[in-house]
Amino acid sequence: MLEFIQQPWPWYVAGPLIGLTVPALLLIGNKSFGISSSLRHACAICVPANIPFFKYDWKKEIWNLFFVLGIVLGGVIAFFGLSNSDPIQISSSLQTDLAQNGITEIKGLLPEQLFAWSNLGTIPGFVVLVLGGFFVGFGSRYAGGCTSGHAISGLSNLQVASLIATCCFFIGGLLMVHFILPLILTL
Repeated sequence: MLEFIQQPWPWYVAGPLIGLTVPALLLIGNKSFGISSSLRHACAICVPANIPFFKYDWKKEIWNLFFVLGIVLGGVIAFFGLSNSDPIQISSSLQTDLAQNGITEIKGLLPEQLFAWSNLGTIPGFVVLVLGGFFVGFGSRYAGGCTSGHAISGLSNLQVASLIATCCFFIGGLLMVHFILPLILTL
């Protein structure tokens, strides 16, 4: 059983399980799925300031914080108890593309040449880590939700705004990978 859990699940199993979470939340508790809203709930709990955006009954949404806590605990359990010791397989064409941009040390999901604390003092590292993080947060707030909220919950609820946001997320990702990141790495 442990070997079965440690293997990547095929898309036709994992996808429907994730997709069925949304209607289950709606049918069972009249709740909508999303992760970025949990930051607002945490801030409403921790920030006693008189900010109108954080003045609401966050106790009605505390289930969302438990959901995020479950995601974090699941990640910790998976990392320490279910990790696959085999190295991550990256296609040779991706390795070639990354090498053309100066990224040659690939030992995991995040190349250390981009995502290491030591790179924070460099211009490419600062742009990728700090400005990139800012734009992710700003975009999530500006779009009214994050990628999981729009792509999973919004699309399953047939919301046109979520379809537009999801298309923009993918277009932005493609632009970043093919045009902007190579430009940043030359700085």
